[in-house]
Amino acid sequence: MTKKKVGVLRGGPSSEYEVSLKTGKSVIDSLADRYTVLDIFIDKSGVWHYLGAPIAPEKIFKKVDVIFNALHGAYGEDGTVQKLLDNYSIPYTGSRALASAVGMNKALSKKVYKNYDLKTPLSVIVTATDCSSGELLNLFKSFPMPAVVKPVSGGSSVGTAIAKTLADLELAVADALKYSRQALIEEFIAGKEATCGVVDEFRDEEIYSLLPVEIRKPFGSAFFDYQAKYGGQSQEICPGNFTPKEKKEIQDMARQAHKALGLRHYSRSDFIIHPKRGIYILETNTLPGLTSESILPKSLQAVGCSLPDFLDHLIILALKK
Repeated sequence: MTKKKVGVLRGGPSSEYEVSLKTGKSVIDSLADRYTVLDIFIDKSGVWHYLGAPIAPEKIFKKVDVIFNALHGAYGEDGTVQKLLDNYSIPYTGSRALASAVGMNKALSKKVYKNYDLKTPLSVIVTATDCSSGELLNLFKSFPMPAVVKPVSGGSSVGTAIAKTLADLELAVADALKYSRQALIEEFIAGKEATCGVVDEFRDEEIYSLLPVEIRKPFGSAFFDYQAKYGGQSQEICPGNFTPKEKKEIQDMARQAHKALGLRHYSRSDFIIHPKRGIYILETNTLPGLTSESILPKSLQAVGCSLPDFLDHLIILALKK
């Protein structure tokens, strides 16, 4: 039987370029025995390459049966590449264009959470205009501090910082605005960190929840930042040390967020568990990393599913369209 041809998109013009290269490599290696795999590299300027040479996307589309989207961040995760693939009726893994755009935008996704009664930390949005008008001083006086500052559109904790003083806030907002036109200032909630992945049409469930993972950041890290995620310094415990009630609530919230945002195939939501105030959802990742350091492959392993089997499942879902 002729093997299906899978084009794996990796790289891309985002701050998560390096992570995407690793995710793509992991996907390519995992699919090699089951499919004819085409390594499609997108450089930082957005130019597509195949076999070391630039190529127009529409030409590569003629060579594949399905696209595995291993991109992260802007362009690959915000609906842009999804629109392109939809225009050419190319099946692809991951969420559709609109859901990707909403999921990537932390301000929009927070509105969705609230509409579906998913508890999420207090937050405000600021722009470069707010920085120049002195609005940050008023905000500092009125908003609960410390606060987490992050780009509205972005992932892997790039451009994210915790602010305790006005000077911290000004620096953190300026840094976040390097990666996005808006910055999200969010109430810092101390507690146990958790994340939970879900998979569509898996093991006879419409939305199957994997086991919640407990994240223990390295000593000296204020939060689960880029270095903690990809430097191999954090502890990711799966299954995490949660009470049965906490485990169920995290899994339910992860499923609810996936459905509320209109996502498909798979996603992973992040949570914080305050000892008295309960569980808060922070954000949902529509294309979780699949590197050797990534959490989702560890979650899959904990329920007895190999990465190749999981990727195979995603490709089958994509081809069902």
